[in-house]
Amino acid sequence: ALGWGAWKMYLGRPLDDMYRHMAMGALGDALRASRPEEALLVHEAQFALRQRYWSHNELVIVMCQADIANSLDDLGRRKEALVLRREVYAGYAALFGASDERTIGNGLNVANSLFQLELWDEAKSRLRDQL
Repeated sequence: ALGWGAWKMYLGRPLDDMYRHMAMGALGDALRASRPEEALLVHEAQFALRQRYWSHNELVIVMCQADIANSLDDLGRRKEALVLRREVYAGYAALFGASDERTIGNGLNVANSLFQLELWDEAKSRLRDQL
């Protein structure tokens, strides 16, 4: 309900309005538990708009990619999620360095995706790299 409320409040704002995009993110996150297919569509639309209006802000882009990866994972589309998680990890590493906690957290997300796909050796290697 909160996600829908935020979306309704900011829907009339211009396409490049950051509050509108934050409301889209809230709506997508709210839909993940009960309507994951719709959550993915919202996150993909948000990503497209952010690429259009905020392509210069790499952090905003990788955060949107992480939302899409989470939605793909919720739908059991693990291979697609892994591809995006690797891109997100690379983005955080480029922005903040390998020892930043956000980069490490996203590296653990990659390792988790590898475990889910039973890619044990690569998952172990990734975990060692994160330690």
